[in-house]
Amino acid sequence: MNNLWKNIKKFPLFLIAVFIGFFLTTIQPFFKLLKNNKNKVLIPIIMTIIFVIIYNILRLMLEIK
Repeated sequence: MNNLWKNIKKFPLFLIAVFIGFFLTTIQPFFKLLKNNKNKVLIPIIMTIIFVIIYNILRLMLEIK
C-alpha cells in the first residue's frame, strides 16, 4: 500500500512533464519554420488567424457577449 501512495505522489510531476513534452514537440516545427525570412511574417499571421477563429468558436459555444 505504501508503494501505491508513492506512485500517486509522483503522478502530478509526470503529468506536468507529459504536457511540457507535448507542447515542445508541437511548437518545435514552428521554430524551424522561423529560420526562413519569408516565414517570419507568415507564421504570426497564421497563428493570429487561428487564435481569432478559436476565440470566436468558444465565444459562440459559451454564448459570451
